[in-house]
Amino acid sequence: MKLSRQIKYYYLRFIRLRGEPHELALGLGLGVFCGMLPILPFQTALAVTLALLFRGSKITAALGTWISNPLNWYFIYYYSYKIGGFLLGLPEKNAVVTSIMEAVRSGEEFLTIVAKILGAGGCMAAAFLLGGFLMGLVVAPPFYFIFLHFFRRLRTWRQLRKARRNGLLEEP
Repeated sequence: MKLSRQIKYYYLRFIRLRGEPHELALGLGLGVFCGMLPILPFQTALAVTLALLFRGSKITAALGTWISNPLNWYFIYYYSYKIGGFLLGLPEKNAVVTSIMEAVRSGEEFLTIVAKILGAGGCMAAAFLLGGFLMGLVVAPPFYFIFLHFFRRLRTWRQLRKARRNGLLEEP
């Protein structure tokens, strides 16, 4: 399938999502929050669980975790450690961190990277988690508000289109 056709297909699937704008935007915000956490194999499961707890959309929560993808894993892990390490008073340069970042850069398997982080010790894992948590707290709210506006406008557009189709409203 051609890339442009595939993009159009997923775009149409996205705008056809059903639900209240708040639910859809909340799910997306929770997914983005979880996407910032360096818990790669478990991001989607955590996002969907949080969406269940906070009554957000489970589908958009899963989609929101895609903010963490192979193109930006290096940056997310790097800044997670930088922020968490700074707050915990860990050294900026560290052979273990260099090894972890090299594993991320070279595209090693997720579980290998997670094993390296956990094998580095509790302080190192805490730095990655704390940094990712704080990055999620900073990045997720703007996504919520931007997509809340987007989903509200989308609902209004759908209602106008439906009214025009049913002859309740004249064409402009």
